[in-house]
Amino acid sequence: MDDRLDVAVLGAGGVGGLLAALLARSGHHVTVLARDATADHLRRHGLELRSDAYGDSVETVSAEPRLEAAPDLVLVTVKATALEDALALVPPGSLGQALVVPFLNGLDHVDLLRSRYGPSHVATGTIRVESERVSPGVVVHRSPFALVELAAGQADPAQVQVAADALAGAGLSVTVRDDDRQVLWEKLSVLAPLALLPTSFAAPWGVLRDEHWAAVESVVGEVVAAALAEGVELDEGAVLGFLRDRVPDDMRSSMQKDAASSQPLELDAIGGAVLRAARRGGTEAPVTQRLVDGLASIAIPD
Repeated sequence: MDDRLDVAVLGAGGVGGLLAALLARSGHHVTVLARDATADHLRRHGLELRSDAYGDSVETVSAEPRLEAAPDLVLVTVKATALEDALALVPPGSLGQALVVPFLNGLDHVDLLRSRYGPSHVATGTIRVESERVSPGVVVHRSPFALVELAAGQADPAQVQVAADALAGAGLSVTVRDDDRQVLWEKLSVLAPLALLPTSFAAPWGVLRDEHWAAVESVVGEVVAAALAEGVELDEGAVLGFLRDRVPDDMRSSMQKDAASSQPLELDAIGGAVLRAARRGGTEAPVTQRLVDGLASIAIPD
């Protein structure tokens, strides 16, 4: 791969749109893989990014309903609830030597992708960000941060570094880590309280931090215990510090927005992942269980 990459982005939502726009702006050739109506809109109107951190712009991207030619890099950014159907847009035979980097919530999607494309083709990625597609082809990035972590797993570390350099060159904060399980669990330790609690209370994060901090501590503690039983040691104080000091008061998770708009919730990918790990490891997760049970009663089926 040379400095200018051919990048395919599966998913034109908040995360996919943000990454596609920033990579296109920095000079890479970006193809967004999306259903026909969205692809047609992107071809005709471009991809609009609105961001206080990165500035407002409209970027030219290619858009196709299916991957046909092998790229250098494939970013998988769809919701966990849509992953299996969306993978039909990226047939294994079209991948070539491309590296696949998923930016999904939860734990289980990496194994699914490795079984489809082969472990040597799939790295692990996470992103901490608030970014939302407000209409077709229009993405609003709201958080003061966009933090990316990558880990090679069984993929080629050199390919992972090339992907990291491209994302960093596009303006993202990127860290390459050694342990892919650590990367996934660290993201989940932040995401589980940030998704489950505000959605349950129908309140922005500032209310949870100021009025329900004990519940935040309980969920984080349950995630930390479940991770430790899986052999992953998390820094509970660092997780709580991030949630207390770096998450804006008005931040709303994608799960909270999905609930408000009657969309399917990533409840199984986030809360379910914690509960399954707790059962495997014999740890307790009563607060997480109550939150999942309560949200399951309002969840829209996939």
